Amino acid sequence: MNFIAIISAILLAIDLCSSDSVEENVEKQYKGYKVLRLLPNTVDQLHYLSDLSTDIQLLIPNKKLDFWTQPKDLNSSVDVMVSPDFYKNIREKLSQQNIKNKVIIKDVGELVEQEKKTIDDQLLYRTKSWVQNSSAFFEAYHSIAEIYQYLDDLHSINTNISAVEVIGTTTEGRPLKLFKIGTKSNSTQKPIIWIDAGIHAREWIAPSTALFIANKLITSTDIEVKNLLNVYDFYIMPSANPDGYEYSRTSDRMWRKTRSNNPSFWGNYGFHWGSAGSSSYPCSETYHGKAPFSEPETKAISDYILSKKDNIKMYIAMHSYSQFILTPWGWTSELPKQYNDLLSMGQKAAQTLQQKYGTHYKVGSSTRILYAAAGGADDWAHGVAGIKYSYTFELRDTGVYGFVLPVRFIVPTGEETFDGIKTMCTEIRDEYKLKAVNT
Repeated sequence: MNFIAIISAILLAIDLCSSDSVEENVEKQYKGYKVLRLLPNTVDQLHYLSDLSTDIQLLIPNKKLDFWTQPKDLNSSVDVMVSPDFYKNIREKLSQQNIKNKVIIKDVGELVEQEKKTIDDQLLYRTKSWVQNSSAFFEAYHSIAEIYQYLDDLHSINTNISAVEVIGTTTEGRPLKLFKIGTKSNSTQKPIIWIDAGIHAREWIAPSTALFIANKLITSTDIEVKNLLNVYDFYIMPSANPDGYEYSRTSDRMWRKTRSNNPSFWGNYGFHWGSAGSSSYPCSETYHGKAPFSEPETKAISDYILSKKDNIKMYIAMHSYSQFILTPWGWTSELPKQYNDLLSMGQKAAQTLQQKYGTHYKVGSSTRILYAAAGGADDWAHGVAGIKYSYTFELRDTGVYGFVLPVRFIVPTGEETFDGIKTMCTEIRDEYKLKAVNT
């Protein structure tokens, strides 16, 4: 009996899934957890890893294995986090399959503890105005309450060009806040750039980058930025999954999904829902939910986007990690009709982004350069809402730190990403011959 079958037989009758992966009030510890980089170079090896990644959350509880990136092609690396008690076992299994592997993170728990220290160090600043001292704000990752307070403070001193709107409520009762920035206009047809982040809870660099972009749009004295605010309204949602994000801060740093019956936010959109790259198993990290838009967060966001779809010129979802600018489709390896334009725009953004710090981003369709992920927001935005320029940004890094990116990278990531998006906005303005609005 093979490895998967043995575990299946043992655990078949056990309900491994619940919305809580750790005991109440007990934080999940990652001391001694390692991240391995695997390199399948035969079809059998690829199939073995694919089977393992598909079934792992159903069959192996308590994150003994957690695939940070998914198996896709021969000679494409796969990153997997391994618990201390399972490390020897999995290395033996990989050896039996002749799968090349190496340790790329020696102790995930150590990185998490370093991250916590930066949060504790920021306590000094929490009685001060972060808006007046934004450099301090971007020296740490923040709670949902702090993120929302920062948005409110940004708005309070920039009421002429900003607004805060609550567009829905999460499962646990938190507001979904949308920050809107742009020169006020009498027109109801002003073009919109939509950016959301934090869909996957553990990807902390994404909300911080969205906040950095909001701050930059508000505070920049650059004439090009001011001109873009006269052309566009920017709608920025720094945390699309605040319940999951807050749980990743308080209970399980590697939590990815929402807090309602375990769905993965990303697979819950109603476009080719339930197909390639998503799972019907509630334990899976890619569980797509009971039905399209079963989650209050995806329902609220999609309803709002549909109400503005004729004005939205670009949709961007921010994730981490891997340094990709991804276009549709995620449900198939076929390319959308407008792929050449999508690719060209993404490449221009990547070229601009690289200029500041030399950070290289690869550009292409989700399925072809990353992996299949049906039910994603970018596919839905392009295929249903009709937003031509729909993208996913997989931010820094390429695996040295993975999801636990140190805070020293918040500002560089924000700066380069802002530059790339500014280029995209300029290109879209020129393509559609968009004009500054009459104020």
